Amino acid sequence: MRGLFRTSLWILASTLLSQSAISSDRPNVLFIAVDDLRTWVGHLEGHPNAQTPHIDRLAARGVSFTRAYCAAPLCNPSRVSLLTGTAPHRSGVYGNRDRFRENLPDAITLMQRFRRAGYSVRGAGKIFHGTLAHDERSWDFYYTPPRSPRPAPLNRNERLPQSAWVPWGALDCDDEAMFDGKNANWIIAELQRAHDRPFFLAYGLTKPHLPWEAPQKYFESHPLDTIELPPIKEDDLDDLPAFGQKLAREIYDPSATRDLGNPGGDHNNVVANDQWPMAVQAYLATIHFADAQIGRVLNALEESGQADKTIVILWGDHGWHLGEKQHWRKHALWDVTTRTPLIISLPGARNAGTQCHRPVSLIDMYPTLLDLCGLPKVDGLDGQSLTPLLEEPTTKWDFPVLMTYGYRNHAIQTERWRYIHYANGGEELYDHSRDPNEWNNLAPLPQHQNTIQELKRHLPESPER
Repeated sequence: MRGLFRTSLWILASTLLSQSAISSDRPNVLFIAVDDLRTWVGHLEGHPNAQTPHIDRLAARGVSFTRAYCAAPLCNPSRVSLLTGTAPHRSGVYGNRDRFRENLPDAITLMQRFRRAGYSVRGAGKIFHGTLAHDERSWDFYYTPPRSPRPAPLNRNERLPQSAWVPWGALDCDDEAMFDGKNANWIIAELQRAHDRPFFLAYGLTKPHLPWEAPQKYFESHPLDTIELPPIKEDDLDDLPAFGQKLAREIYDPSATRDLGNPGGDHNNVVANDQWPMAVQAYLATIHFADAQIGRVLNALEESGQADKTIVILWGDHGWHLGEKQHWRKHALWDVTTRTPLIISLPGARNAGTQCHRPVSLIDMYPTLLDLCGLPKVDGLDGQSLTPLLEEPTTKWDFPVLMTYGYRNHAIQTERWRYIHYANGGEELYDHSRDPNEWNNLAPLPQHQNTIQELKRHLPESPER
């Protein structure tokens, strides 16, 4: 009887809150997620060949967080932590095969919060990972474009052996034939239609996730003879502990029943087949393509008459290595694979066009959006609201960022230091004030043991899930 009474109270409270929210003048939210996007965007000067005029345009209207880090360097755990406000070490969602509804059956996602507050919550593309995009509790409606034949790459070098790893190439098609282009069309139509209540509209892009394929014009805008390779150190793996070397050379998914392998690593394959410049070109081309779709959506927002009451937030789920530490893909706890763009643009904000250099986490977005839209605060979230940094980007921020990759493998990021602690006891320590490329592991040196002990205080307390 008591449970029934509590349920009735919850339904009544939710109804009252929903009615109140509908009648209030809450801001809209345009929520843009970009898959596998490292900081190779123009305004962050991450790569000299990057062409991202529309992402940069958004940054000029908002606050760009130059040191935003994922909670986990893999699609599923990164997105689950962001959308539930629950860190991987508490949810037990470590890999792409884990299903968060099995681990967190009562979790209330960010989208559910907005639905309860009376928002129209709709989306398209990749927001959750895989089939979780259609989580019925989270959406009023989720668009899936009709299937169509996948365009074939125009040119694969026939002289390459079949063993060559070359999942990239130019396509003979236009933007709207691509999955991200089709979803952009639907998002644009959503922005163009009339709205009788505030909306939370999510657009998830799959590029620049592999395969790095895009219409040919985006490859042509990045000529091979202009491509610069990322800086590397030939003996970069020599001072890493054993598990760090494993992450550099293999594809490791914590939820897999076996190692995904690739002994020797993608790096040796790319170098042996002389494909490094082509790979960097293709990654940049797919970023350029994704930026163009974002530009179409931003243009539609401006033309809709809703821009002056819409919060726009753009984020990547994690970074991506292209040869640094002889590593490709994500699947690691270094800066390159955990850092990604994060931009929050508020209508009429006085700090538009500024950058915040404080280390922040993507898990901070859940409480931040609740704050910005006037929704009730939620106890038990692992993130911190970023509203103080939006108001003053240089304000003191004493919240080290925690990143997790598998059970008890963690990284801690402060303004100066990155400390990595693996479950088997291996350690790495990098001084970003002197070594932004993380070429020198200081963990074995006795003069840094006090720093390590201080950073260890921010590791999760055992037991972890």
